[in-house]
Amino acid sequence: MAPAEPHARPFVAKGEIPHFEEERDGWKGYVEWEKYPEKKRKVEKIMSRYDFPDPPQFQLGPLPDTNPILTGERWKQYHQACGLGHIPEVSWVIVQKEKAEDMIHVLQFPYNGEPSRKRLVETEITNNKDHFVRNHGGVPEIDADKYTLDIAGLVNDPKRLTLQDLKTKFPHQTNTVTIQCSGTRRIEQIREYPGDGDELINAPWGEGAIGTARWTGVSLKKVIKYCGGLREGAGHLEFYGADTYFKKGKVYNYVVSVPWRKVKANEVLLAWDMNGEPLPRIHGFPLRVVVFGYIGARSVKWLYEVRAIRTESAAPVQRKEYLYYTPQVGKQNARYSNGFSIQEMPVSSAIMAPRDGDQIVHDGRVALRGWAYSGGGHWPVRVEVSADGGSVWYEVPWERMSRKYFHAWRLWEAELPVDAEGWLEFCVRTWDNAMNTQPTYVRSAWNWDLHVTSSAHRIKVYSINRSRPETAARLKQLEDRGIPVVPITHPIEFDLESDEEYERNMEAQGGRDPEE
Repeated sequence: MAPAEPHARPFVAKGEIPHFEEERDGWKGYVEWEKYPEKKRKVEKIMSRYDFPDPPQFQLGPLPDTNPILTGERWKQYHQACGLGHIPEVSWVIVQKEKAEDMIHVLQFPYNGEPSRKRLVETEITNNKDHFVRNHGGVPEIDADKYTLDIAGLVNDPKRLTLQDLKTKFPHQTNTVTIQCSGTRRIEQIREYPGDGDELINAPWGEGAIGTARWTGVSLKKVIKYCGGLREGAGHLEFYGADTYFKKGKVYNYVVSVPWRKVKANEVLLAWDMNGEPLPRIHGFPLRVVVFGYIGARSVKWLYEVRAIRTESAAPVQRKEYLYYTPQVGKQNARYSNGFSIQEMPVSSAIMAPRDGDQIVHDGRVALRGWAYSGGGHWPVRVEVSADGGSVWYEVPWERMSRKYFHAWRLWEAELPVDAEGWLEFCVRTWDNAMNTQPTYVRSAWNWDLHVTSSAHRIKVYSINRSRPETAARLKQLEDRGIPVVPITHPIEFDLESDEEYERNMEAQGGRDPEE
């Protein structure tokens, strides 16, 4: 495990550490909380005895130069206090086994990680090892042969189905779907306008909390039909995940819901394959939900129950998390009821190469690469890039964009004409098929919970244009002397011009001072 966050005190047990039985044989790391109110009350009493570490105050200073960036000590100690201290260790082992070696571990536990920026946009379909992960608890280890899924609540014929039932009783469906965390690009809000710290930690995501896969499974609509359809009054489907989740000193399983109309549109998949392979454990093996066009938080992993209910779920992840507030709402006045629930993802995009802060030597054109996405069944139709902060925009040629999908991103490439030198602000914006586009500045997208950074993505790049004669001459001087051009902060270890050149140039300019 990574070293603890510097502010964190070591965990010290207060009283006897409890033991909660795992609910099912072959389901390691799964404790059922929702069916047992007495267990929930016991945990609440246990949690009240502890003074857990404060969440790290990373928003008001530079991020730690470590990987993992944050370790999640508070969340680990929640698990230790409840006798689940082995779960963070097991989850980290799975991360190291299943994810790419160069993943950016934004939060070690519960695991939040994004891939190499450059590699993310090299392929239209994201490699499983590179697909981002946003977990809310530990990773259960479930034996596929002992897996069952309950279809319950307001259905006419409730059933318990095995994984084999799902694979043999229903037609298989494969869809190309982008999943995006609502926290994608959160670091841009944090850098300019910090917001809610949140006990789970509003992780400082960059541009990589998005990925696209070919998901295979069965449409939930067909499963509900197999169970006799919905009873009168049912309007939402609630999904139960086997991971343990904490909120305000209480314990839960991870539970969210989506409206029946989303299921009825064949836009909710119960998936067992990811890019032609069984789901990795970190991504929900053996079965997960994939909700097309919604925030990733609705695509529940390690699914063990689907319950038909009348209204949206009252579980805390649905009711108390993933809320979008106006800029006038903050710590001083936020309530759960004055933020709206985030479901469909808005149009967004990002420049993945070059990177913010890069210093580039070029010949008057700079190559850019990135992604563009819009949720809710919309798709990007136009991507525009600018080298002057958004005054002049250039359209990315359609030939330089990947194919269109109803529920997936488009990758794009562009060569931007750049004559100017020095620090420039490159930016990108996207238009979707419904004429939606992005706010111009991050200030327009700021909200207290720091979700959905949908503004035009901006990076600062230092431009060195060698098509300019003076620049070409200086680059030759540096090359001849073996002095690097980049970083620009490396000093030039020779005179910028000779005394003779200086005097000649000053004479041509009429000197430094006026003559009268």
